[in-house]
Amino acid sequence: MSLAKVLSGEVINADSMQFYRGMNIGTAKATMAERQGVTHHLLDIYDLHVEASVAEFQQLARHKVTEIRARDHAPILTGGSGLYVRAVLDTLEFPPTDPELRQALTAHVAAHGTEELVAELQQVDPDSVRRLHDDRRIIRAVEVYRLTGRPFSSFMPKREYHPDIPPVLQIGLRIDRAVLHERIAARVHQMMEDGWLDEVQRLKEQGLAQAPTASRAIGYRQMLEYLAGNMTKAEAIDSTIVATRRFARRQETWFKADPRVHWIDAESEHAEEQIISLLKSHLG
Repeated sequence: MSLAKVLSGEVINADSMQFYRGMNIGTAKATMAERQGVTHHLLDIYDLHVEASVAEFQQLARHKVTEIRARDHAPILTGGSGLYVRAVLDTLEFPPTDPELRQALTAHVAAHGTEELVAELQQVDPDSVRRLHDDRRIIRAVEVYRLTGRPFSSFMPKREYHPDIPPVLQIGLRIDRAVLHERIAARVHQMMEDGWLDEVQRLKEQGLAQAPTASRAIGYRQMLEYLAGNMTKAEAIDSTIVATRRFARRQETWFKADPRVHWIDAESEHAEEQIISLLKSHLG
């Protein structure tokens, strides 16, 4: 918020779970008070039953970037979903889909498992076999190959900014791992105190458990298990903390692999000054 005020900035959300209406406490969605009058975009854009699409988000976010710049304001893209960030910034091609083929592959996996599909991928797309470990992504990789004749891995983004996007400065916030773990645990406990279980109960009544994307949100899965009697509250809390730590490590790995990211000590009292200095030197 401080940077947005300095830069006449507007925030574009790139956290895929903050797209959903009602998922507020468990996603740490900024409240109106926390936004401090700064305009935020692409929050609360979907009902629970909508499946989030990276391709659709790419179009929505790039349109917002153009709108914000036309107002002589600075677009500030922020969030935790690495692929969504890359979809906005980089040249990224999305392969086609075929609902009938997808349904047939899904039915095959339900009846016979993924062994045959993995064997097919091993012949035509061994890179995907090494990277993909859940049924949904394996099905998608086979679908793409059958539709295009190209391996799914060939559609992975390159670290090249899309011609319409620059100038860009990417900032990563670095924090001591032990401190991060403490903050994650404290945040989960605070969410419980803030009424998170009541939020999950309301969303459950709206069909959260059946939601294609929203149901996969870290913490919400665990709280649904608790409400269903499959976990104790303590187990649900501990499982959420562990899953969040793992996700944080994946985020760190994702963004550290990108040499364009400038890393700033998040705990430094000079962090804002350092970012402004980077902006001046990098963007002119």
